Parts: sequence; C-alpha cells; structure tokens
Amino acid sequence: MSFDQGSLLRKLTELTDLAGKPNRIIVAFSGGLDSTVLLHALAASRDTHRTAILAIHINHGLHKDAPDWCNACKAFAQSLGIQFESADVAVAVDSGQGLEAAARHARYDAFAAFLRSGDVLLSAHHKDDQAETLLLNLMRGSGPAGLAGIAEVRPLGAGWLLRPILSTSRNELRAYAARYALKWIDDPSNEDTTFDRNYLRHEVLPLLEQRWPGVAGRLQRSAILAGEAATMLDQLADADRQQLGGRPDRLSLAGLRELPVERQRNVLRYVIRELGLPSPPAAQLQSIIADLVPARDDGQPLVEWPGAEVRRYREQVYVLPAMTRARNSTAAMQDGGRFVLAAGMGELILEPGAPEGLAMDLVARGLELRYRSGGEEIKLTGQSHTRKLKKLLQEEGVVPWMRERLPLLYSGKELVAVADLWLAADAASRPGVAVHWISRPPIH
Repeated sequence: MSFDQGSLLRKLTELTDLAGKPNRIIVAFSGGLDSTVLLHALAASRDTHRTAILAIHINHGLHKDAPDWCNACKAFAQSLGIQFESADVAVAVDSGQGLEAAARHARYDAFAAFLRSGDVLLSAHHKDDQAETLLLNLMRGSGPAGLAGIAEVRPLGAGWLLRPILSTSRNELRAYAARYALKWIDDPSNEDTTFDRNYLRHEVLPLLEQRWPGVAGRLQRSAILAGEAATMLDQLADADRQQLGGRPDRLSLAGLRELPVERQRNVLRYVIRELGLPSPPAAQLQSIIADLVPARDDGQPLVEWPGAEVRRYREQVYVLPAMTRARNSTAAMQDGGRFVLAAGMGELILEPGAPEGLAMDLVARGLELRYRSGGEEIKLTGQSHTRKLKKLLQEEGVVPWMRERLPLLYSGKELVAVADLWLAADAASRPGVAVHWISRPPIH
C-alpha cells in the first residue's frame, strides 16, 4: 500500500475522531524528508479537509547551517501557500539526559507553547521511527509502556499531538517525494552513528531486515500488542490509585504496603507519569519499594532522581517534582504583584479587594520575600498571644521538607504572612489584599 493524500486524510479522520475536529492543524516541520512529505500532502488536500494549516520550524541552534535550514523551510511553506513560523530553543546540553533527549524536550516544550485549544500538532514519525524507538526502549530495559513505542494520539499543551503516518514506511515517503520531485534537508547529524538512534537505523535495522524482511512492520505489531498490555496495566494502576487516596502526588502508605510488589511498582510508574515527572531508573524505583515504604515510622526517607523525588511522612508517600533550596529575596512585592518562587514551588500573587487580607497601605509600602532561618514568631488574627512559627507548622501538619521552603512575607522586620496559611493580626484588614500560592506542592 503506497502513501498518498487520500491515505493521509483517512488516517487524519480516524485520529481526529479521537482528539476532536481541529480548528487549526500545526505541522512540526524540520524540513527533512518525513515532514516535507507530510506538509506537501496536507497542503495538496486542503480543499478536502478545509482546515487552516501552520508550519512551525524549531531551531535548536546545534548546527552552523541551522539559519539556512530555517530559511529553506520558510521558502517551501510559502511555495505551498502555508503560514510559517519558527522558534529558537536553548538545548540543555549538560542536563545529563543526553543531547537527543534534551533537544526533544526543548522542541516539544516549544510546540506546546504554540498550541491553543482546538489545535492539533502533526508530527511526521513513521513506521521505521517506531521500530527504532521500540529497539531503543528494549535496550533501556523498558516495560510495556516503553515497548508500546510512539503513541499515535496524546495530549500536548492545550491541544493534541497526532502522528498520522506512523504506519507508513520511509520507503513509501521517498516514493511520494520522488513522484512530486520534492527536495528536503539532509541533516548531517542523522548520519552520526555515535547517536543510538542513528546506529540502529544505519547498522542494526538493515541487518535485521536482511534476516527478517519487513522487520519494521513486525516490530510495529509488537508495539501495538505492548500498547494494549500497557493500557490494561494503566487501568489497574488507576484503580489502585483510587484505593490509595485518589491523588497522584500522595499515596496511602498502608494501602501501598498491602499491594503485591508488582502492583506497587505499577502504580508508582503510573502516578509519576501522570504527574509529568521523569521516569525513575530501575534502581530508584526499587529503592522506593525496598527502602522507603518499609522505613521506620520516625524516619524521613528520600528517593530522588533528576527532576523528581519521593518522600514519606505520617503514613503518606509523596511524589514530587525536584525542589531547589529556597533563598531569601530582596525583591519587593507590590499591590497586585506576582512572585515566581524556586523550581517546583509555584508562585505567590497578591489580590486586592479580597474579603480579608493584608492592609492596603502595608502592601503599598512593599513586601519582602524570605524563608525560615529559625526563631520566627507571629501573632495570628483572632489570637491574643504570639506563637512560635515552628510550633504552628508542627500543629498544622506541614510536611518537614516544606517547612524551610514556605514563603514568608515581611514588612520591614515584621512577619506579616506565612504563605497563604496565616496573616499577622496587626497586618490584617477587612477588606484587604489576599495572598495566593499558585501551583504549590503538597504541604500537608
């Protein structure tokens, strides 16, 4: 079966039945063979699908010819009458996750920022990409979710990511390009076999194809079966999560202990993925099961890996983004202001006109953000005496690792607000300026 505009439209119809009819189709356009064919076929069939198209090119800045590639992509899109935009991204080359993974994360973060509600992003991953991904995940020791490979449909940002040519081979795409005399960009890094994916593409898969013709199709069928198994495991994990309290970031320790070890691992992988956190290496996942779950009641065990951490307190297991140590800031917060906190800590905003809050004149003079250093005291509204902040946090059941990270608002030398938990009596007013902590991590 050859690839053409009709087969693309049939697949798009199938996928948009799942994601919803799009208001706008955005194409991830690198300028390579795959995305060039996808954009051309989509543009050629616009009289049928009648949906606005936008091509987006991401410049990773990793090659000296990157500006020329961006210009070539723009020229090709314009030749098709397609709106074109580009975005430069900074790739965290020293992130520890590898150049390929770091570039991919930067790219999809940029795509997500473009998407509005009702948008779909089309990526030109094809059958051979799926085979490479499955083999890569096998080499990493992945479970069913990893062996399911590349998903055809998944949420991304405010929209959806669709891969409508995932069942199409690279040879079929080349045949389409030859039929329409299309030209594309050949990124020389795609020939560098020091990259794992390129090694599989140029060295391993050709040998497998000689021994087992049609190997990419065979691997794709395995990925489909693994996907079905992964779906059933997710359904089991979701049921277990509901029994463990219904929140992905906080699991009942007693309930977790009652599950077989295999289901403990399954529900932990599920909630970590649900929270959008990096997958734990096998050693860290095993440490959660073997060390953190059975630790002493008075212990405060911690298992961490880049981007995430798991803690335990008062019969609860907390799954969290990695949090940096909070530091005092001299930046003043003004009426209606916003202050972005450390990574994983959300932000504070001030909302005037609330039924109760800080006095307007106090806020107008400026507030300073600080963190605990020890010995803080505050007299709360409705109370007649001053209380030690340390004692208040213990009584409130604030988890120990958050006590040093709670943002404290000062007016001069006076502590006037403890995050959005408490206001000082002398600083409160009705009406007043409310303090809101947005996207805060669990504190209880």
